[in-house]
Amino acid sequence: GERVAMSFTIGSQTGGVINNVAGDQYVSGTQSGVAVSLSDAQAAAQALQAALASTDLPGITWQQRAELAADADAILAEVNEPDPPRTSIRDRLARITGVLRDAGALAGAAAALVGPLTALAQWLGPLGASVLAILA
Repeated sequence: GERVAMSFTIGSQTGGVINNVAGDQYVSGTQSGVAVSLSDAQAAAQALQAALASTDLPGITWQQRAELAADADAILAEVNEPDPPRTSIRDRLARITGVLRDAGALAGAAAALVGPLTALAQWLGPLGASVLAILA
């Protein structure tokens, strides 16, 4: 028989739960993961920008609101780059969620912000864990 050499090129992949083991693996309980696509993250960044602009945020100063808007604008620009800088996006998301949490805004009228913040944090994967902890 004739041997044929084959090669595979597999691009970047992300998954909610990835187990890579040698031998047997026993899982007790459930495993779940949330996969958020780049297009979902881009839509979430747009939703975040719009929600920050239109939501009444009691306890947030005008200066803080301007900083939140600037971070949201930067996140939207960054998720649309060819290779989005996830660490920078995470830092901006953490700042936004921290300011909103400290002002008590996440529990009130700013509930519309939780969905986009959560989606972006999930898209970041392990990098977004700290943001998800604030939102939990």
